[in-house]
Formats: sequence, structure tokens, C-alpha cells
Amino acid sequence: MSRIYLDHNATAPLRPEARDAMIAAMDLVGNPSSVHAEGRAAKSIVEKARGQIAQAMGALSADIVFTSGATEAAALACAGRGLQAADIEHDAVAAWVDPALPVARTGAVSVADPAQTVLQMANSETGILQDLPSGLAVSDMTQAFGKVPLAFDWSGVGMALVSAHKLGGPKGIGALVMPRGTDLAAQIKGGGQEMGRRSGTENVVAIAGFGAAAAAAQRDLDAGRWAQIEEFRNILEITLEDSAKSTIFVGKASRRLPNTTCFSVPGWKGETQVMQMDLAGVAVSAGSACSSGKVRASRVLRAMGYDEATASSAIRVSLGVETTKDEVEQFCEIWLRHYEKFCARAA
Repeated sequence: MSRIYLDHNATAPLRPEARDAMIAAMDLVGNPSSVHAEGRAAKSIVEKARGQIAQAMGALSADIVFTSGATEAAALACAGRGLQAADIEHDAVAAWVDPALPVARTGAVSVADPAQTVLQMANSETGILQDLPSGLAVSDMTQAFGKVPLAFDWSGVGMALVSAHKLGGPKGIGALVMPRGTDLAAQIKGGGQEMGRRSGTENVVAIAGFGAAAAAAQRDLDAGRWAQIEEFRNILEITLEDSAKSTIFVGKASRRLPNTTCFSVPGWKGETQVMQMDLAGVAVSAGSACSSGKVRASRVLRAMGYDEATASSAIRVSLGVETTKDEVEQFCEIWLRHYEKFCARAA
């Protein structure tokens, strides 16, 4: 059996459109800051990608500031501002904020002062979607981008973070989305690239891939591909729920990303499940992938009020646009086989 990849929220496979755009960009020699023909050709690729990302985000091209990823974008948007958030934010955001906001069992965050708050649009572990209040300072839209419709210009959000590799672009490139004219000091200073927000010669190859991936993701969204993926996700949950009665599905009653399910069998460690699935040829995860390979009790689930046993036994399955119904059914069969063994040992 070929391996089954069900960890798209960690990183999505590189889209063919992104690969083609990157290969084409590799043939260019010019620096996008140079004024000669070669430089203008490189600049053209950067600006085309900026426009593709802006269109998919529902933003203006001038709003897109390229960074090395959403982590750098989070630092640029949040550092030194005294912002607050809930303890369900990604580590890249949590490093810069006061995690004081309360979280309901449903995953919903209570926001008192939007102008001083960071609030993710979708949680990477549970897939739970938040209602973003108008006037919100910053939103991490990394997981939502490409999976659900976005309209940054209409959202009332001051700044947004996005990353290419979550939607089938290359790793190591992201963007801070912010209206031009927003008062924000650059952290990386030098030649004044990216409208003075982030100096350094632009990564033309990665930017080309990001733009192509964003355009392809928007086409999939418009074509209803994620609605089909949601059907597969629901089949997975119904199958496990019918055969594994002790399974706790996190956020099932809440609005979620169409591709994400997070569930727990208390006592069956998430780390153990991940290893068992890996040996059986299936890639899933326990919590966020961006913690240097550490597997631990989910901080997100603990913030939602789940006990340690449940939080340490949760795994996340996240589907992608290339996931098939057969792959979902194979995962269910493999997981349930191991579940029966766990129950027999626990008896």
C-alpha cells in the first residue's frame, strides 16, 4: 500500500502550478530591485504573484508584504504592541502576546477589546473557525487561506498573517497583509524592499510558487472542491463514531475548516497513535507541527477545558484537495484495527 498523507494542516504537497512557476522563475537572473531588463523581468514575477495572492485574499496588491513565512509576519505584526489573545493561538503568535482571553468549550474566544487583540481565523489543531470582530488588530489566517472564502478588505481586520506551504506553495515564504499606510516599523532594515516594511532581496522563486499556489487554491475553492473534502471528513467521523463509542470529537458542533478533524480516546496517547499510524503507512499528527518535533498534551485543548488525559490523547487528521474517499476509508480501517487492540489491552 502506498502511503496516505493526512497531515495537510502541517504542510500541503507542492501544487504542480507552484512547481512550474518556480522552475520558470529559476531561469531568471535579474534582481527585482534592478532597473535593467533582467531586473524588471524578476520584478514582474514578484508583482504578478503579489496580485494573485491579493486576489485570493480579497485584498489590494499593495497590501501584501512578503516575509519568510507566517512566523516572521507574526513577529512583524505583534512584537512590542502589548496585544492580547487566547491560549489557542499558534506558537508563532503566542510568543508575542498576553494569553489572557477566555476560551469556551466550543473553542470560541471572547474578545473585549478588538483593537488590542490577536485572533486566529481557524485553529490548526481543531479546525474551529472564529467570528472575527471588526477592528481586530491582527488575525492569523494561515490555516483558513485557500480553504474558506476570505475578504480581507471587508473583514475589518488590521493585519493578517498567511503562509504559502499550507495551501500547496513552497516552504519559507509567507506574507503580512496590511493596508498600505499602516504605521508599522520594519524589523529587518536595509535596502527598503517591500515598501520599506521588510528589507532584503525578494525570494523570487518562492514568491512565484506562492502566487501560483494561491491562484490554484482559489480555483479549487470556487469549484467546490473543499465541499467534497468536507464530505470525506464527515464520512471519517461517522465511521469512527459508529465503531469507537469512546471517541471524543473536538469542536464537532462548531464551525470548522472543511478538512480538519481532531479527536481523542482518553488513555490512548496521541504520540502512540501517530507512531502506529506512521508504521501502518499513514501520516497524521498530534497537535501543531511547528514545535520542533515535540509531541505533548495539546495546549489548545487544555485552554478549551479538556482534561490532561483527553488533551494528551488527541490526534489531528487533516485532508487535502488530492485526498480520496478510498484513502479516508483505508485510514478508518487501520485506525479502528489499532483502536480494538487498545481497548483489548485496557480491558
